[in-house]
Amino acid sequence: MQIVTTLLNPWHLPGFSRLECLSPGVLDAPFRRRGFRAVTKTMASAAGGIALALMLALLPATAGAADHQPLSITLENYDYPYPVHYLPLTIEGQDLRMAYMDVPPEGAANGRTVLLLHGKNFFGAYWRDTIRVLSHGGYRVIVPDQIGFGKSSKPDIHYSFHLLAAATKKVLDAARVGQVAVVGHSMGGMLATRFALMYPQVVTHLVLENPIGLEDYRAFVPYMPLEDAYRRELSATPEAIHAYHRTYYAQWRPEYDEYADVAVRWQGSGEYPRLAMSSVLTYQMIYEQPVCHEFGDIRAKTLLVIGQADRTVVGKARVKKELLPHVGQYPELGRKTAHMIPGAKLVELPNVGHIPHFEAKGRFHEELLAFLGR
Repeated sequence: MQIVTTLLNPWHLPGFSRLECLSPGVLDAPFRRRGFRAVTKTMASAAGGIALALMLALLPATAGAADHQPLSITLENYDYPYPVHYLPLTIEGQDLRMAYMDVPPEGAANGRTVLLLHGKNFFGAYWRDTIRVLSHGGYRVIVPDQIGFGKSSKPDIHYSFHLLAAATKKVLDAARVGQVAVVGHSMGGMLATRFALMYPQVVTHLVLENPIGLEDYRAFVPYMPLEDAYRRELSATPEAIHAYHRTYYAQWRPEYDEYADVAVRWQGSGEYPRLAMSSVLTYQMIYEQPVCHEFGDIRAKTLLVIGQADRTVVGKARVKKELLPHVGQYPELGRKTAHMIPGAKLVELPNVGHIPHFEAKGRFHEELLAFLGR
């Protein structure tokens, strides 16, 4: 059944035309857009066609056609588990829409709200089990798709964690939410950290689930120019996408391929080059904007949930082989981070990879509910 969407009336929102806390790099955005327009126009047709041909060639002959239809880059033909709303935003002179789910509590409401922040290669829908558990526990749950992700707009802008945090705060303001417990997974952990630092009066609890950015990737991952990263993104094959997603898990299961399938189906969209550009711009954001040096400034009650089999490194393929045994070591990084954050609690999950709320959902949800009840 098609999810009904709601467009908020922008006249009812606090007015702003450009988000605050943009770095000086935003001034480069017009130049970057001009430089890449030619690349996008010349490569879009060929790259999109090649990607779609590869995708179709690799599909099982018995697969139903409906399961492998191309997806729009804003997922209009992909149902979310709960109704989706849209917040109008204007960023760098572009009119955008930020998608989010706002799920009311089931049963007795406890008057509290939880904000769930997704990872880099995911979007809000992958929180569906966690949303259900929290809602059953009496929590209101707000789940944004960040600008550049999921059902939200995919602009060519200067992405920053400050900008995404400010946009997320606008969602909370529109929903009339004053305080939240923030749960961030992977890239969402970096964003949750920045959000907690920017809005300490808003965040009552902070939960970091296998966050990336526990180390400064600039120290050991060689820099890649944006042009090279963009071309690499366009040339990714369905096989490579699935192989990459499977590195997230200590014990892979077929149902986990759902989100790799979305990434493959996106390649069939005529707008895919635009999505590819926003994707590499957010990779650039992760690389250039570490948060690990500021963990000591966090004042919210903090829970770290760390799958001990995780070895994620953003840009891992470019790391020198002799350095690989010393980076992405989540058991060590989790303990180090817990020591840096005042009063943090650390939960270590053996034989669990990058996504505990998939691989160890029972234990993850148990620890989450117990912590939020403190």
